[in-house]
Amino acid sequence: MNSSHTGHGATVVPISVSSLPQNQSILTAEAFRQTITLERKRSERSRKPFMLLLLRMGDPFSHDTSGRLPRKILSTLCGFIRETDIAGWYENDSVGGVVFTELAVEDSNSIPATILARVSETLRADLPAEQFNRLSFSYHVFPEDWDNDHNGEDGQRPSNPTLYPDLSQREGTRKWFRFMKRAMDLLGSLLALLLLSPLFLIIALAVKVTSPGPVFFRQRRLGQYGKPFVFLKFRSMYVNNDAAVHREYVTQLIAGKAGKRPLSGSNDGVYKLTNDARISRVGAFLRRTSLDELPQFINVLKGEMSLVGPRPPIPYEVEAYDIWHRRRLLEAKSGLTGLWQVCGRSRVKFDDMVRLDLQYARTWSPWMDLKILARTPGAVLLGEGAR
Repeated sequence: MNSSHTGHGATVVPISVSSLPQNQSILTAEAFRQTITLERKRSERSRKPFMLLLLRMGDPFSHDTSGRLPRKILSTLCGFIRETDIAGWYENDSVGGVVFTELAVEDSNSIPATILARVSETLRADLPAEQFNRLSFSYHVFPEDWDNDHNGEDGQRPSNPTLYPDLSQREGTRKWFRFMKRAMDLLGSLLALLLLSPLFLIIALAVKVTSPGPVFFRQRRLGQYGKPFVFLKFRSMYVNNDAAVHREYVTQLIAGKAGKRPLSGSNDGVYKLTNDARISRVGAFLRRTSLDELPQFINVLKGEMSLVGPRPPIPYEVEAYDIWHRRRLLEAKSGLTGLWQVCGRSRVKFDDMVRLDLQYARTWSPWMDLKILARTPGAVLLGEGAR
């Protein structure tokens, strides 16, 4: 038997096992993948993890053109799982799966080992040794562990694509739109870098003359699927500043505990740090006009960002995310501007910002991107600075 796992260090307790009726239905691949999606969204709110066990059936099962043997194997599992668990095909007649729902968060590493041992024992007793040894097991626990600082440092995503079949399907139906979006990103970023090159030079000189240190500010941020990249801005702060004040504020903001900060020249406050002593005088102007964001056209050109999409967060921001907040990183590529920037910007609470990002991800099209890009200059002129 081959086995693998992508449990990401989830902490769960062993479950009690009871038998299902022998006529328990086995879901088709389409229905089972929809079930995974619904269970994931339920888990985001309930905070109760679930485990997806996959059983891959290679040779000699592929020679069984009737599909009887694979179905028999999956039916055997149906007699093993609880009434609240769900069995079905992840890939019809080749990869079976079981969703073990609502696992309690207490004892780390016990549940995957317990389930795999019982599944192995059950199938070993029901199959010839040759067939059993050709089975391959894997397990995937949701929610994944995104809190480890080492996640993604090798360029790998901390999110597990197996648990997001709905996103894969959505991307599959938007291939032409995604091609158009990338073409817009390439053309737009190239034109911006060429046309704005004199402005780049002026800003670079202003930053260098008025404050010692590098012209560009480089920061590790997380893009789509949690992949890290080096985020570029014109430096607007003095060097060697302490990020603790920003980290403390955004942690409170994400938790819904931060109040609005007063903004000069406005009767209404904003959800961002104001009067930050770390920002230089030139930096304050660059932030107010969003000119410090211009180097991100390089990130767009490299494919790390898009012209339109959710803003990429700093890793310590993601550590403070609720589980459902992570979807803003999963459902769309990070961008220079987005629906949030033209619909409220720093005047809306963090949860509302995430909802705007998710609304964009569900409904985006090249035409929507063009509308957002057309509205962005006005939002910059009337807004309160970029995030």
